[in-house]
Amino acid sequence: MNNEAKKLVQAGLVLEGGGMRGLYTAGVLDYFMERGLQFSSCYGVSAGACHLTSYMSGQIGRAYRISLDYLDDPDYCSLKSLVKTGDLFGVDYCYNRIPNELDPYDYEAAAKYPGNCYAVAVNIETGHAEYLPLKDIREDITAIQASASLPLVSRNVEFHGKQYLDGGMVDSIPIRQSMLDGNKKMVVVLTQPNGYRKKPISFVNQQALRVKYKDYPGVVMAMQRRHIIYNKTLDYIRKLEEKGRVFVFRPESIIKIDRIEKDKKKLKVLYLQGYHDAAQNYDAMMKYLNSGKEKQS
Repeated sequence: MNNEAKKLVQAGLVLEGGGMRGLYTAGVLDYFMERGLQFSSCYGVSAGACHLTSYMSGQIGRAYRISLDYLDDPDYCSLKSLVKTGDLFGVDYCYNRIPNELDPYDYEAAAKYPGNCYAVAVNIETGHAEYLPLKDIREDITAIQASASLPLVSRNVEFHGKQYLDGGMVDSIPIRQSMLDGNKKMVVVLTQPNGYRKKPISFVNQQALRVKYKDYPGVVMAMQRRHIIYNKTLDYIRKLEEKGRVFVFRPESIIKIDRIEKDKKKLKVLYLQGYHDAAQNYDAMMKYLNSGKEKQS
């Protein structure tokens, strides 16, 4: 389908992570691209940051293809990769071979994206989230890698002299950062259904974190508090939603999708659900995004 004429809205687009549950996000973003919709500020966390790159370059269907086409390749995601390299997701495969050989990335188109885009990662030395600007993806793809590098199953990622890991440890849904950046309107794409509550990490994982990150206590503390911060953020979003201050997309709880899901049929259903939800709610979202402009003029 041909893109409509591009239209930039002054609003924040916030993309939650969630591993393969991000197929829902990919569906939403593909519809946005078909309608030519662009946001002045975009924030991606983990899988959300990965899908944000294809949105920046305007490559409809690319996030879907990447998520499904290489699932059976052990160099893409496997225990073999984890044992061999220290990364569950193969770094060279995901951040070099795919964008440069297997499914070429349009770096030039991404560089022309008119808004500001950020990948959220956690500085493991401070334990705080940082919002890494995405400008030239050739160089900034390491920021995407950092945002998507899950603790315990990924090596630390060095970017501009700092060590990073998955942004979801501290700020899974960076709506507050969007507000701090001055966005009065926000669209949030969640990857968990309504009513979801995150649980504390298991005792076994807590012990593993203490061992692996003994030199980075901020990582351990962040993971211990992650469920508290996450659930409070969901409560905050719900209050904003009730007041009409944010527009939220979230999947229905029809099927269970694991973070590292390999069932392509289930993943396709999730993608189509995201696309369908975006199509069904597009007019209502645009009404929200355009509301108040008359009063401001």
